[in-house]
Amino acid sequence: MIRRTVAALDERLGAAHPLKRTLRYVFPDHWTFMLGEIAMYCFVILVVTGIFLTFWYVPSDAKLHYAGSYLPLQGTSMSESFASVMHISFDVPAGLLIRQTHHWAADVFIVTIVLHLVRILLTGAYRKPRELNYWIGVTMLGLAILEGFLGYSLVDDLLSGMGLAIAYAVAMSIPFVGGQFAFLVWNGEFPGTSAFLPRLEILHVFLIPMAIATLLALHLAQIIRQHHTQFPAEGSERVVRGTPAWPGYALRSVGLFLVVAGVLFLLGGLVQINPIWEWGPYEPYLSTNGAQPDWYVGWLIGALRLMPPLEIVIGDYTVVPNPFWGGALFPGIVFGALYFWPPLARRLGLDDGREHNLLNRPRDNPKRTALIIAFLVWVFSVFAAGATDRFYFRSFISYEGQVWFFRAFALLVPFLVYFVTKRVCEELRSRESHPLRGWRGTVIERNEALGFSKVQPPD
Repeated sequence: MIRRTVAALDERLGAAHPLKRTLRYVFPDHWTFMLGEIAMYCFVILVVTGIFLTFWYVPSDAKLHYAGSYLPLQGTSMSESFASVMHISFDVPAGLLIRQTHHWAADVFIVTIVLHLVRILLTGAYRKPRELNYWIGVTMLGLAILEGFLGYSLVDDLLSGMGLAIAYAVAMSIPFVGGQFAFLVWNGEFPGTSAFLPRLEILHVFLIPMAIATLLALHLAQIIRQHHTQFPAEGSERVVRGTPAWPGYALRSVGLFLVVAGVLFLLGGLVQINPIWEWGPYEPYLSTNGAQPDWYVGWLIGALRLMPPLEIVIGDYTVVPNPFWGGALFPGIVFGALYFWPPLARRLGLDDGREHNLLNRPRDNPKRTALIIAFLVWVFSVFAAGATDRFYFRSFISYEGQVWFFRAFALLVPFLVYFVTKRVCEELRSRESHPLRGWRGTVIERNEALGFSKVQPPD
């Protein structure tokens, strides 16, 4: 039956040759290549669960009195948006499972993109002829962060409302055009008009997912066109060694997809995330303590927290308000550095302009690895400043103390990390040792003299 079907398609479409090439496409076997696949599978789960949630979500700020199943909030005035999410969580069959799975999938989606990007940077996979694919990946990361922020902002609970208030302040702080830009996005002064939540839903449900899906398709098409990179021990500049698409890699990918889906649904069913009934509906005059946004926004919160009270004022006009430095300039520097990294690395002499299909091990280019790790530590230190305040609060460490600590940490530690990483890479490269691989212990056995003797391990 399969043979007849393929023959019929080939007669009408001439599909036999491209289908054969597709089925014989070779995928490298190194485990780090799975990070991109996991991100793609998380995106599939996000689309499927997101479609389910749109059947009940209502993007409206019209007020009503809650009359659902959650007794502590009954009679509370709230928006239709918040009430619809409460309805999904407590009254729709499997609603809370799907909502929490959707939320977990968003977090894991961005985690895997970040890890995939780190692997690309450390192994030199961004080099010619793959710069365009690298830039597509960086753009997908930015869109994924924006998509996640818009997603939990749609709920209109107290936590998301405070996040939108911060976003409004950052938008207002953009020099010269901030006021007009914020007014345009919110359709007025904060918290905006009734058109704001529908705009967020269109962006979150349609426009940004379509942009991510398009970029993902382009990303995969370029990988197939240019073929995968690989480590030197696995192949050569022109020959890719690994597992063919059918049947080996296809079956393995199906298994990985099922594992990813299973883990995400287990997290959604067993691990609570974003319990909006604890925060309550958003009111501009209320605030909350002890709640933090999703991890991928922590670096922006940390940047806003660490910046000193610096503003540029000309006469009576504030040209650059304080939120601009941490909320707009810092992410601009981070993503600007990521976008400009391929030509910058060539300008610094860390890379050359030749075509590369083989990857470097991190140790093979100590300066490049050290610079990338130092940059990542700098970003992580700012992230930690926005993510560890509950720890410091429970440790009775003052807020001012932690702010000054992280200011010093973010300025000094990346330089130390650069020199340590560079020295470690040089040492590993010169000795060709692999401290995390293989057996490192000693086998002993009891001898006839009731003592112990070393056993030579087999080769």
